[in-house]
Amino acid sequence: MSAEPLEIHLDDQDIAENLRRDVRVGLTAERKWLPPKWFYDARGSELFDEITRLPEYYPTRAERAVLAGRAAEIAELTGAKTLIELGSGSSEKTRLLLDAFTRRGGLGTFVPLDVSVSALRGSTVTLAADYPGLRVRGIVGDFTRDLDRLPAGGRRLVIFLGGTIGNLLPTERAEFLTRMRTALEAGDWLLVGTDLVKDPAVILPAYDDAAGVTAEFNRNVLRVLNRELGADLDPEAFSHVALWDRDREWIEMRLRAERPMRVRILDLVVSFTAGEELRTEVSAKFRPEGIAAELAAAGWHAERFWTDPDDLFGVTLARAD
Repeated sequence: MSAEPLEIHLDDQDIAENLRRDVRVGLTAERKWLPPKWFYDARGSELFDEITRLPEYYPTRAERAVLAGRAAEIAELTGAKTLIELGSGSSEKTRLLLDAFTRRGGLGTFVPLDVSVSALRGSTVTLAADYPGLRVRGIVGDFTRDLDRLPAGGRRLVIFLGGTIGNLLPTERAEFLTRMRTALEAGDWLLVGTDLVKDPAVILPAYDDAAGVTAEFNRNVLRVLNRELGADLDPEAFSHVALWDRDREWIEMRLRAERPMRVRILDLVVSFTAGEELRTEVSAKFRPEGIAAELAAAGWHAERFWTDPDDLFGVTLARAD
């Protein structure tokens, strides 16, 4: 089958308005912040792909190992007719699942959901060609607000990979998991990847690599603001910072101003003192009992939990109660 025309629920105007809103709220806060989704313009996506291949960055390899070992079991346990991927990007790791479902038979539709029209247009055409018996229906949307756009009917499996759920704050995760449960029906499935709590000496280098790729990725958000909003930020005036918060069990990525500066952006003048930090990402790490409890609170039952051979990364298969 050929890929269906993209179903677009998020256009350039929506994205621009969301960016302006986040900048107004985040850069006028007492402790400045921006959400990590603004890393991912074309250059940011290239940099992140490079990060996933770095020796320090274990999450992608570890999650892939879990999926490679468990894809057939996931297909058998869920018997899904529709596979939905949130934040799909290129759907590279998802091919392990698509291959397993193809061998088992019964999967009829694959629905990747992503904010990027260009990424979806490319991936849906390629996937439709590589899996000719599969209906491929791409949805351009934001998984934090467009879950009501998911197709109804049939036994569904939603996958949310890459540890992306860790970029949500605890209250945001609770809201997301509850809305996800509301969007599905009893008996539907959710497969979620979570980076695990471990020695910070293993975690920190994944966010502060020796080659400086993550630092460049972090500063790229400033280039996005300059291009999209006409700001006059100097990316080289900010240093990359990655910190482990032992109490919250998460990584924070920040940009630290190396000198005092006043920045014009939108109709704002934003001041930075020397050493002031702008938080650009939170990446929570999980314990198996913690993710099971969060799922249960939102109406999910964790049926299986798997890790890679080194216990670095976890994948949970949960069923809607």
